[in-house]
Amino acid sequence: MTSKVLIIACGALSLELNQIKKLNSWDHVTIQCLNAELHNTPKLIPEKIKEKYIALKDEFSKVFVAYADCGTGGMLDSFLKEYNLERLDGAHCYEFFSGQRRFKEFTDQEIGTLYLTDFLVKHFQRLVVEGLAIDKYPELKNEYFKHYKKVVYLAQTRSESLQNDAKKYADFLDLDYSFQYTGLDNVESQLKQAVN
Repeated sequence: MTSKVLIIACGALSLELNQIKKLNSWDHVTIQCLNAELHNTPKLIPEKIKEKYIALKDEFSKVFVAYADCGTGGMLDSFLKEYNLERLDGAHCYEFFSGQRRFKEFTDQEIGTLYLTDFLVKHFQRLVVEGLAIDKYPELKNEYFKHYKKVVYLAQTRSESLQNDAKKYADFLDLDYSFQYTGLDNVESQLKQAVN
């Protein structure tokens, strides 16, 4: 019998993780997502993961964390080490979607890059425009993004609608635009190691 596995995940990955779970017929895997807006207060991420872990750990043979460092400055890794837990490789979702080597190539090309994922394109208005109060104070747009040169959309799907929206957001920010398809292969391979 396959051991029961819990994946504690960022809510921004919910759709992709559930797709991977379904494609691989992982009936023994349970995915519990935390609110994606924790990224606005990354110091809270380790504590929220710990709360979920403590509440559910006895029901599972293994627990895996589907987060990168996500701006916690190493706090997440300190917690994970304490409880002997593993997480996705990388500093952020851009890196684990694209893979470390490919992401390094992107940053070597242009350090002043705003990266978008499918989730961020879908929620750009709420997370960026409203989340940074640009809707109320339009002058903040230039202040926030004055050191950026381009937008790179690291896409998990090939949706033309999302590509059009990402291009529109790049235009809104007065930044150059680039589309890069990442798919889910890198995340899926890491999850396969974790759940099997």
